[in-house]
Amino acid sequence: MTAAPRLPEILTSPDHPEPESRSAQWRIRAIAVAALVMSVVYLTWRAVFTLNLDAWWLSIPQLLLEVHAAVGLALFTFSLWDVDAVRPPAPCRTAPGRIAVLIPTYNESVEVLLPTVAAAAALEPAHDTWVLDDGNRPEIRRLAERLGVRYLTRTDRSGAKAGNVNHALGVIDADFVAILDADHVAGRNFLRHTLGYFSDPEVAFVQTPQDFYNIDSFEHETRRRGWWRGGAAQHVFSEQALFYRVLQPGKNRWRAAFWCGTGAVVRVTALRQVGGVATETVTEDIHTTIRMHKRGWRSVYHNEVLSRGLAAADAGQYQIQRLRWGKGAMQVLASRDNPLFTPGLRPTQRLAYASTLLGWFDAWRSLGYLLLPPAVLLTGASPILADHITFIGLFAATFLLQRAALARLARGRAPHMLSTVFEFVRMSANIGATLTLFGRRAGGFVVTPKGRIGDDRRRQPIPVLLSSTTAVAVLASLWFGATLLGLTPMHYGVPWVVYGAFGWLVFNVVLVGLAMARIRSERFAGERRASVRFELDAAALLDGRPCSVRDLSLTGARVVVPAPELHLTNAPPDVQTLVVDLGRPVKLEVEVRSRRTGPEGTVLGLEFRPGQDAERAGLALALFHSETDPDRVPVADVPSAAPAA
Repeated sequence: MTAAPRLPEILTSPDHPEPESRSAQWRIRAIAVAALVMSVVYLTWRAVFTLNLDAWWLSIPQLLLEVHAAVGLALFTFSLWDVDAVRPPAPCRTAPGRIAVLIPTYNESVEVLLPTVAAAAALEPAHDTWVLDDGNRPEIRRLAERLGVRYLTRTDRSGAKAGNVNHALGVIDADFVAILDADHVAGRNFLRHTLGYFSDPEVAFVQTPQDFYNIDSFEHETRRRGWWRGGAAQHVFSEQALFYRVLQPGKNRWRAAFWCGTGAVVRVTALRQVGGVATETVTEDIHTTIRMHKRGWRSVYHNEVLSRGLAAADAGQYQIQRLRWGKGAMQVLASRDNPLFTPGLRPTQRLAYASTLLGWFDAWRSLGYLLLPPAVLLTGASPILADHITFIGLFAATFLLQRAALARLARGRAPHMLSTVFEFVRMSANIGATLTLFGRRAGGFVVTPKGRIGDDRRRQPIPVLLSSTTAVAVLASLWFGATLLGLTPMHYGVPWVVYGAFGWLVFNVVLVGLAMARIRSERFAGERRASVRFELDAAALLDGRPCSVRDLSLTGARVVVPAPELHLTNAPPDVQTLVVDLGRPVKLEVEVRSRRTGPEGTVLGLEFRPGQDAERAGLALALFHSETDPDRVPVADVPSAAPAA
């Protein structure tokens, strides 16, 4: 076992973007400003010269939708004016104080928790690791004992995750706490690359990106490199990347980066000064950040992936998550700490928070764009009074410039088609969340299911709102066709507007169809596996026989033994010893669950025997704390961590 193993690229590739050049930065800004100027010109012309007040119930809503899109572009430009305002300090070798790593958990399985706890315990510099188990489960207590970390539970589970952390703050003795969700596995540089910021006594916390290691999730789009040869999967799109890799770094310029609940290191003094983690809302992270900013504390966003978790595996998990986040945003807007009005914040901080919290209402714009074309086709009314050449020319110029600005501002993290598909996927959840601002109860904290959730692969249902708008579009199309054939009493007075509406409707139907197909796809049906399976190529020994591991999880492996016929024990269970080389040898007892003959030899499906927590912890460290993870940060030679003025 001398050949170097090919480990999963998602776990070994450094992920810290190099700072943008000044020329690239100013090109992006120039395109964004040009788009905003063009939007103002276009909207002024639309409001003054093109409104059809005889059909005000169509023309005014359409204009408001266009104004809303322009305001969204303006906030997007403000948020992303500078994504490199903070330069990271050199890696921290010595702890600036007492450190505790906290892992709150409620109902996550041992398979989900084990890599998180093992990786946290192995972090440097010296610290204490605590498992905060609100489920009070004996198996989690045993796991903590076997991995040599501390275990804490409580009898009163009020306040959900926030209450769990607050309870721990009354027990532990620490100056800084790193908080990791139960499924978020820290890389070996997690503490080293964040603690240096606390040399500034005004820094309350350092937040890092949320990234994910299950790239076959609902939120990811993958392709196979060399697919004709069965190449390894490579992710090309992550739905949350725009927020975590671009929008949050952009908030550094305005001192408005906020805590995202996991992957953060927090100064305990700052937490205590604001009364601990906020428990009044289900998005305790942003709510607590507002209180810290009101008290004058600084926040820092460190744009380097230092931990990875589990993304939503299917549409159901995705929508549960978005609904909870949206409800929390509405609770913040309804609270006394509403950042738009509460005293103590800078104007730029208010704008930065507005960009995030008001973004949940974009779903209403998406719904409006779906309903307007059918309304035109079904009623024959025209919302626009203008000749088609002038309108098409100005609209096309404005739309294309806006799209170019959005694409450049997003730094390639939000391809138009996929981003729009996801807008429709989450539309129902976001609209449901915003309605809670107007009287509906928001409800309590709902944990997003992670890991194994069932024995079958049930496809997810299509949200009623998507199926209803699609039905309306089909009905409008049939009516449009019948009208053109003279089969209805309706006459279209402005034909070019109607044809434009039909083209718009067809485009919408295609995108909504892609959203519904993704929701219903068997690729994203219910998760049956207890842990994520990684594709890799590593040398191994199976009971002394050379073999190679082709995929690996914390519960089992698929190996290829280069022999056409392999004689194994027929009596179940067939127990073997697997020693796999992942840069460090990992030894596990396995049971053979399946076997078949392939072109390379005998392919075996192996399951790790229970009760090997220490061995599986070693496996997790070999995967997530790979030596290929460099101990450096971008522009580490620049000591300043201060944001631009």
